[in-house]
Amino acid sequence: MSFFWYIVIGLIAGYLAGKIMRGGGFGLVVNLIVGIIGGVLGGWVFGLLGIATTGIVGGLITSVIGAVLLLWIVSLFSKPKNG
Repeated sequence: MSFFWYIVIGLIAGYLAGKIMRGGGFGLVVNLIVGIIGGVLGGWVFGLLGIATTGIVGGLITSVIGAVLLLWIVSLFSKPKNG
């Protein structure tokens, strides 16, 4: 898979994770970063569980799950919004 596809999958994963979690994400650039880091995190977690994914769809699923997990971890450390 080319570097371009990793960027596209990361972008889509970050966007979907922003929609799954509360709010609409953090903007295009941060969603891209969250998606890429989520892909790495998801791949690591899936590896620990003995789950292997292949192809673009498998990479997307792994990245979305990892990005949602990353957003959840970040929300644990962020201050609640009053208002």
